[in-house]
Amino acid sequence: MSVMSAALALAVTATAAPATAAPADTAAATPATASAADTTPAANTAPATPATADTTPASPATAAPADVAPRAAGAGAPLASPTPAPTPEIPDSPVGEQLRWLLEASAALPIPEDQISAHFSAAFLEQISPAQLNGVLQSLGGLRLESLADVTPTTLTGVVTTGVGRLQISMAVDGDGRIAALLFQQEQRPAPQSWAELDQRLRALAPRVGFLAAEIRGNGTCRPVHTIAPDTPRPLGSMFKLYVLGATAEKIKKGRLSWDTPLTIRPDLKSLPSGTLQDRPDNSTVSVREAAQLMISISDNTGADLLIDKVGRARVEAQVGRWSGHTALNRPFLTTRELFLLKGADYPRLAKKYLSLDRARRYRYLATTVARTPLSAVTPWDRPRDIGALEWFASPGDVCRAFAGLSALNTPPIDEIMSANDAGLGLDAEAWPTVWYKGGGEPGVLSMGFLARDAAGRTYVVTALTSDPVTALDEASAAPELLALVRGSFAMLARS
Repeated sequence: MSVMSAALALAVTATAAPATAAPADTAAATPATASAADTTPAANTAPATPATADTTPASPATAAPADVAPRAAGAGAPLASPTPAPTPEIPDSPVGEQLRWLLEASAALPIPEDQISAHFSAAFLEQISPAQLNGVLQSLGGLRLESLADVTPTTLTGVVTTGVGRLQISMAVDGDGRIAALLFQQEQRPAPQSWAELDQRLRALAPRVGFLAAEIRGNGTCRPVHTIAPDTPRPLGSMFKLYVLGATAEKIKKGRLSWDTPLTIRPDLKSLPSGTLQDRPDNSTVSVREAAQLMISISDNTGADLLIDKVGRARVEAQVGRWSGHTALNRPFLTTRELFLLKGADYPRLAKKYLSLDRARRYRYLATTVARTPLSAVTPWDRPRDIGALEWFASPGDVCRAFAGLSALNTPPIDEIMSANDAGLGLDAEAWPTVWYKGGGEPGVLSMGFLARDAAGRTYVVTALTSDPVTALDEASAAPELLALVRGSFAMLARS
């Protein structure tokens, strides 16, 4: 989630500094985050977001795609990557000295706390603790500098090779020469220059793909500009959370719920990461607004399940019916906890039994056998498991209708929630002042969906759904490639 998966964080961020001290793409004024990819329990997953991120959505410039489920390292067939270049010369400058130290220190983890205090600014360490920083660096599995660019005495960007793939690194130092901003994010791939190039590159990612680039008209309908199998349903991963947000907002609109309504984090409603709400005390509360923010911004699975419980499974299924042509595939509409249990507890026994039942008996099976199975019985998986039958499903056209439906609700909380994380897409903020994102994944599934509104008020949606029922996708390579394809799609839409 996204919801699922097994072990690899695609990118991690840690930023904290006055805006003037950091490169433009570090969003240093925002709270520090250390965010991992999303879902199933993962032995190698990056650390959970720090406490400050529990209540504040991750900044668009700093957030990793929280909906991409972590995967087992080495799973899948990686895309071809360039041969590493010789290590570049690091400048003798304040920021260069700190980069040299970080590369050396990362080879002998954990870094002692006194060394961290000597090299990082107090403002940074107020938001990212030494333990969290070490956790982030450990999750990356080593750093090797490949290239440098945009170097000034106090800022730089470059590319590093890590245990989870090639990442872009950005660093800035303050007036005392201490690290004030540090960002690791997915390396940007070149954007396609034509729809034909996009099609070729997308089909190279996975054996099953769906794609849609469309304009949302004034009447709320989607006008397709370019598509691949736009009406074929595909597994979504955590993108299903669009329907949960829609059902929640509709109930609030009707006056039957409030954004401030408290939700009780009951033990039986707790799920597994991604997210942080599962770590809060049993029977503590969280508001509907915060649960929704976390559900979208860091793909919090417990937040999604709390909202499904409050709104009601039937209402979420009805929301799917309003926005999708494939309602039957999503009944019962699973919670993340149920999916983890079906795929991760005594697999494949529970899953096979569930899939052998008719719809009515599936609801009863979830309420009895599955509900009584402890989460502690779930073990990670790194290969596709029933992604054609046990998942949430939508076509690219369905996803466009979901984004259009959320946009039509026209409420400030939804815009704030959906704008919290752009997955590192990086569209120019002046040209594209509004960018919404939700994606998802598990072994064999990677999906991304974006809505963006340009400065003239034109609204577009781009969604890409990729899957492989046999082999886990190598998301460390596939996610940056998908982002490049989406980025190029918005450029081509703007010219159309």
